[in-house]
Amino acid sequence: MRYFTAALTAVFTFYSPALGLAPSGPWDAFNISPKSKTIYPKAIHTVEGSVQNPLNLLSSAGGATLSGNGSWVALDFGMEVGGWISMNFDSVSSTSAISLSFTESPVFIRPYASDDSSYPDASTTYDGVLSVPAPLTEGYWTQPAFALRGGFRYLSVVSNSDDPVTISNLSCAISFMPHVEDMSQYTGYFYAHDPGSDDENFLTKLWYSGAYTVQTGTVAVNTGRQVPFVSSGWANNATLGVAGPIIVDGAKRDRAVWPGDMGIAVPTQFVSTNDLLPTKNALSTMFAAQNPTTGALPESGPPLSQQGSDTYLMWTLIGTHNYYLYSGDMDWLQTVWTNYTKAVAYVESKVDSTGLMNITGLRDWGRFGQGGHNAEGNAILYKLLTNSIDLATYMGNTTLASAWSYNASALKVKYNEAFWLPYAGMYRDNETTTLTPQDANSFAILFNLTTSPEQANTVSQGLQKNWNSFGALAPELPDTISPFIGGFEVQAHFASGNDEAAMDLLRREWGYMLTTNLSVQSTLLEGYTANGSLYYRSQDGYNYDPSYISHSHGWSSGPTSALTYYVLGLTVTSPQGQTWSIAPHLSGLSSAEGGFETPLGSFLVSWRTGSQTFTLNISVPEGTSGIVQLPQSGAITVDNEPQTSPANSAIPPSLSLGGGNHTIIVQL
Repeated sequence: MRYFTAALTAVFTFYSPALGLAPSGPWDAFNISPKSKTIYPKAIHTVEGSVQNPLNLLSSAGGATLSGNGSWVALDFGMEVGGWISMNFDSVSSTSAISLSFTESPVFIRPYASDDSSYPDASTTYDGVLSVPAPLTEGYWTQPAFALRGGFRYLSVVSNSDDPVTISNLSCAISFMPHVEDMSQYTGYFYAHDPGSDDENFLTKLWYSGAYTVQTGTVAVNTGRQVPFVSSGWANNATLGVAGPIIVDGAKRDRAVWPGDMGIAVPTQFVSTNDLLPTKNALSTMFAAQNPTTGALPESGPPLSQQGSDTYLMWTLIGTHNYYLYSGDMDWLQTVWTNYTKAVAYVESKVDSTGLMNITGLRDWGRFGQGGHNAEGNAILYKLLTNSIDLATYMGNTTLASAWSYNASALKVKYNEAFWLPYAGMYRDNETTTLTPQDANSFAILFNLTTSPEQANTVSQGLQKNWNSFGALAPELPDTISPFIGGFEVQAHFASGNDEAAMDLLRREWGYMLTTNLSVQSTLLEGYTANGSLYYRSQDGYNYDPSYISHSHGWSSGPTSALTYYVLGLTVTSPQGQTWSIAPHLSGLSSAEGGFETPLGSFLVSWRTGSQTFTLNISVPEGTSGIVQLPQSGAITVDNEPQTSPANSAIPPSLSLGGGNHTIIVQL
């Protein structure tokens, strides 16, 4: 604790961060984002055949010689990277030839093929290798632009001739975040010790892992996966939207805008880098593709441009609210407002005489059983309506705000009538099943569809029955652990007050992802099976090739925002943080600190608890105001001024505060 106290003092007493930069401190050691866009391999994983001086490839000096057809070396970059490989050919002959293969997982290190990013078919090797055929030319070589490899950790260099070839200065030019030179310059941060984990720094590592995962999915607009998929090799030169940079689902694939994924990835982006331009471009892309007749929006951005998803349509609209809440970009909101209201009208037209939405656009995050009066879809509709009330209010349209408020209230009543199973203490998937899905039950708590704290607690307890040692299984997608929906479940446990469950799930599911030797141990897996293997089922029943799984997928980064919003307790409640809320969840920890930035400035929080006191430090921009919900009760001082004790001292009080720096001490 002495170390934490010193860091705390540095942040809140001496440090005055420049706008755009998070404070420096011990948390910086866990920020894995590269400072330079040119990086070199960190280790040699495999050497086969005749390879002289392979260690020379770990720096910019010296060369390695591959002699003999089939000799190869596998290089380890130490973490998820992506971009273009360059090297020098120092010595070649007229018949010298090499090939390159790439993989995220070490399971698929192989000289004859890469892992699959183009098409999920285990019966073929669609991605194959990148060949650099004879005759090689001595001098500098770089990977063709179209052959950008979106995400990998391991690179195999293979000799395809009997004649030796000497290479040197092998590097990767990082393609992530093309508009930012130093990716490690975050505007937010998080730091906490976790005594409940085998690694006391687990939570801090996880926060930064999620942040970097989303950065790997922030790409140039002309680097999408080519559609139709190429029959061999790969091509990442498709246009992804109306402008770049743009946020996509994952580094390796699909490399397209997916609004559902953004429901997790964008809050991560906000609390870590506040780099919202890629989100703005992604949302503008979806609105640009709106059906002018019906108002429907596509499921995904180009070049996939898939249609037929009611849930992902609604996630675009939820993303609109998120973007405006974080950015306060009224000019953009006014530009898309007509599109927005038309899309909401399209969704509401599917509410039938039962008072529930009849889901007819069946495509979703991969779950089975979508369609009809589905509980997940109707929960998302409720969230859309409550968000829309806010946006209509900001736009000064009281008529729409009133109508959406009425519809949301009616839907909440119908939702509980139709889907609540009292004997199970959970919500069912639809009116004709007893299956209780992970997604709808997590959303019911998180979106405030539950009618009492007791009901929310019951749902939280029920969700825990689906856990195993690898994480939370999704009954609606059998044999599958989905970190996308798992991220919402973590937040739901926090929101219901079951902090212990939230922390347990973080350690099981994300602890596995960050430590398993099947993955990259730096960024976060798209999903996996109940036994932890690399396999993922899709909504249409297609079983993905295990090498097709993405190991850096933004939809798995839910813990990053959850740790900020719940453990720190720091959220914005109106655009840019004009109003805010601070409600720390102690979660079995003794201390935590962190914060984020909006256009108004930096919002910083730290807290620590001891046997006699709870201390909360707050630094928020002048001119803002907020509510502080204390996690413990007792005699309170705010900035050395004693506060009047609440009537019921057993209930932790809430305080209203203005902007500036504040210290709150609770004598326990």
